[in-house]
Amino acid sequence: MKKTALDIFRAALDAVDPYDAVRRHTSRIISVYRDGKYTRLYAVSIGKAAFPMMHAAADDLGNRIERGIVLTKYGHAEKGVLPGHITVLEAGHPVPDENGLFAAHQILSMLDETDDRTLVLCLLSGGASALLVAPYESITLAEKQQVTQLLLKAGANIFELNTVRKHVSCVKGGRLAERAYPARVVSLILSDVIGDPLDVIASGPTAPDASTYGDAFAVIRKYGLEDRAPKAILQLLRDGANGAVPETPKRDHPMFARVENTIIGSNRKATEAAQKRAQELGFEATILGCEFQGEASDVGRMLAQKALAVRREMTGNNNKKICLIAGGETTVKVKGNGLGGRNMEMALVVAQEIAGSDGITFLSAGTDGTDGPTDAAGAVVNGTTIAEARTAGLDPVSYLSNNDSYNFFKPINGLIITGPTGTNVMDVHIVLITGGA
Repeated sequence: MKKTALDIFRAALDAVDPYDAVRRHTSRIISVYRDGKYTRLYAVSIGKAAFPMMHAAADDLGNRIERGIVLTKYGHAEKGVLPGHITVLEAGHPVPDENGLFAAHQILSMLDETDDRTLVLCLLSGGASALLVAPYESITLAEKQQVTQLLLKAGANIFELNTVRKHVSCVKGGRLAERAYPARVVSLILSDVIGDPLDVIASGPTAPDASTYGDAFAVIRKYGLEDRAPKAILQLLRDGANGAVPETPKRDHPMFARVENTIIGSNRKATEAAQKRAQELGFEATILGCEFQGEASDVGRMLAQKALAVRREMTGNNNKKICLIAGGETTVKVKGNGLGGRNMEMALVVAQEIAGSDGITFLSAGTDGTDGPTDAAGAVVNGTTIAEARTAGLDPVSYLSNNDSYNFFKPINGLIITGPTGTNVMDVHIVLITGGA
C-alpha cells in the first residue's frame, strides 16, 4: 500500500508538470506578440518551477525571446539547457538571501529597458515571494529576513505572510508590473495558494493588491510580534497605514489594462489526477477538498479519525478499497529545535492515531519535493509505523514535541525523497483504506 500511495502521488505530480503547463499557452503568447506588433519580448521566470517553465518558453518561442532571466531555488536549475541570452540565477528559500537581492536588481534593470512596444512574459510559481527580494528603501535585507523568520515560526499562513511581504517590498503586490509599465505583461502562474488568489500567489508581483499596510500591521499584532519585529519595518507599516507611504497598486490602476494573469496549474488539478489514478487502481476515490489549512497536527488528527471511521464501516468487506485525497497547505507552530516540515509532522501525528490499525496507509507530501528545510517531500505511514519506531528505540512523542519528524522517519525508511520535482502546487494528502476482518 505504501508503494501504491507513492504511485498515486506521482500521478498528481505528473498532472502539474510546469513544462507541459507552459507549452499549452505558448501559442497564445505568439499571437499576442504578433497581433500587438511588439518589437521585443522579454521573459522573467521566478519560483521553484521557474527553470522548467522557462525551458518550455525557450523551446516554443525560440529567438522571439530577446532577453530572459530565471530565478529559482538552489539546486532547482540545470546547466547547459537554456540558450545563452537567458540568465539563470539561484537564491535562498524560504528565507531570502543576498543572491535573491542581486537577482531582483537584475530583473528590475531589465524591466527598466522596456517600453510600450515590449511584451513581458512572466512565469510565476510558488517560492517566488522569498526568491524575489527587493526590500523597500527604508528596509534592509537582514530586517526582511528577520520578520520572515518570526512569522514562519509563529505559524502565519501564506496569506498573512505575503500580506506583510508585499508591503515591505519594491516588487511584490503589483509593483513588478508597475516597474515594467507601459510594457504589456502576460503572466502564466502555477498556483501554490489555497483558492488561487492572484494577489497572494508569489505575493502577486503582477496583480492588483487587495491588502493594505493596515492589514500587514494587523498580522504583526495578531502574532504578538510588535516587540520583536525590526523597528524599521514597524515604522514603515505604520507610515503606510497612516497614508504617508504610497499603497501597493490597486485594481483601478491604469497599468492593469495592459496586464493579463492566467492560472495554468493548481492543487485542484493535482488532486483530480490522483483521484483518477486511484480509480484506475481499483479504489473508490474521493477528494475531500483542496483547501486544508491550519495546524498540521490538527489536520492530521482529523484525517486519521476519518480514516478510522471508514475502516470500521468496512469491517468484513475484504474486497473494498477506498482512497481519500486532500490538498492544501498547513502550518506548524515551531516549539522545538528539531528538523522537519509540515507534511512529516502531519504524518507522525497520523501514525500515532492509527497505530495498531490494519488497512490504513497515509501519505503526506509537498509537490515541490521539499518539506521544510529538508531533502524530503514528506512521509508515508501505516498502522505498524509506531511499533517499528519503538523497536528502533524511537519515542514518537518526544520527536513530535521537538518538531523533529525528519529524524524520526529517517531510521525507519518512512521519508519520501523525490528530489526537486520542478513543480509547486502546495501539498497532497492520500489515505488508502482496505477492508478485512
